[in-house]
Amino acid sequence: MESSSHGGEPPRTGSGRRRPSLPSGPPPGPTRPGFWRSPLRGPWLTSVFGLILLVGITVLFVTGLLSYASYNPDLAPGNDQTPQKGWLGFYLFSWPTHPYWLYRLTQGVHVTLGVVLIPVLLAKLWSVIPKLFSWPPVRSVSQVLERISLLLLVGGALFEFVTGVLNIQLHYIFPGSFYTLHFYGAWVFIGAFAVHIAFRLTTMARALGSRGWRAELRTPAARTQSEPPDDTGLVSPDPAPPTMSRRGALGTVGAGSLALLLVTAGQSIGGPLRRTALLAPHGQEPGSGPNGFQINKTAAAVGIRAADIGPGWRLVVRGGGRERVLTRAQLLALPQHSAALPIACVEGWSTEDQHWSGVRLSELAALVGLRGSPPGVFVESAQRAGAFRSAHLRDNQVRDPRSLLALRVNGAVLSRDHGYPARVIVPANPGVHNTKWVTRLTFGAPGAPGATAAAEAAGMPGAVRWPGAAAPDAPGAAS
Repeated sequence: MESSSHGGEPPRTGSGRRRPSLPSGPPPGPTRPGFWRSPLRGPWLTSVFGLILLVGITVLFVTGLLSYASYNPDLAPGNDQTPQKGWLGFYLFSWPTHPYWLYRLTQGVHVTLGVVLIPVLLAKLWSVIPKLFSWPPVRSVSQVLERISLLLLVGGALFEFVTGVLNIQLHYIFPGSFYTLHFYGAWVFIGAFAVHIAFRLTTMARALGSRGWRAELRTPAARTQSEPPDDTGLVSPDPAPPTMSRRGALGTVGAGSLALLLVTAGQSIGGPLRRTALLAPHGQEPGSGPNGFQINKTAAAVGIRAADIGPGWRLVVRGGGRERVLTRAQLLALPQHSAALPIACVEGWSTEDQHWSGVRLSELAALVGLRGSPPGVFVESAQRAGAFRSAHLRDNQVRDPRSLLALRVNGAVLSRDHGYPARVIVPANPGVHNTKWVTRLTFGAPGAPGATAAAEAAGMPGAVRWPGAAAPDAPGAAS
């Protein structure tokens, strides 16, 4: 006679081995609905955080796209840190020079808002964390797709915010270029974000209308109750007594965002708030005096030697088949012009308007016969390493009368760290494209707009391919 199996014991296979069986319920821990007992969790609070992120992340994405466009990445390979972007650069346009504070505004908003939204992002993740542990982990194909989209959404958000904060602090501990990683990461995240919004917008609108804002914000902790159970899986089936009201939760998150605003915004706004910008990169202030405003990289940090910028320094100006070699004294003998422009960097910091003086780029182009409508220019530096030791500028940037090869700032000679003997300064230009320690200007270099027309006007058949004009590809930057 066969022995019968005991109740609760897994059935045996033909070989006598016990066949594994799935647990009848979720294992102990966060996969059980009763594990998450906060009475605050529910569709309404989650939707409030979601609404704030919907507006904030949209602004972040738009200002991020503008930041990318400001580098004129479609102008020449040397300006492009993402050469395989393909259709992702569909929106690119010629970056303007008006208003002169445009890049300072867009990048300041991008960085400051990104930091301010961190408490809201963390609160939103807290409010939906039960969904990340839902059981069983796989119920259907649609649920698998939803969990993959959530992985891309949450992972993309954390990746973008973390790399952004590390960039603000100049901590480049991630592999590869920040520009490349942040650019592609942004597109992955915004794709998942758009899909999430498309599926959840109706639910969010319904949840926001389910409770009165004024009544909810007047409810103290003692009278706070859990939301009615629904199919979102966010409401605890066994809520604990409240220790905080929803008003308190929103106030705590708001206070965290306000605190981050106070310690971040000053690096972009300037004035008295600059002293409160505790999250701005520090140790980069050269002191007081005319040259006492922020820098990113010192001359020593990028390998500038005394011989590179000493009495033997020369500026080579090329274009239209001609070449001029000028000493600094000869540059000072040319008509000098002034412009009040800030330095603004990708990390979000910017300076007040500094008063620069030097020679207009358009007048340097005229020295080699490119008058009237000079083309773009390829700017090269004495800096030996770094992706931004050179930059291509568009023709509209060259033609702006405020675009200078600056020799002095705030009435004083440029310091070594600010680009002595000469640096470029262009309105609305990212700091790293205001090249320092300039040694060569090639007007009408390959890839520069207007190059062919300018060369033909000067009697040449087309743009000249000057020796040594290949774009660098090593990492690093100086501004």
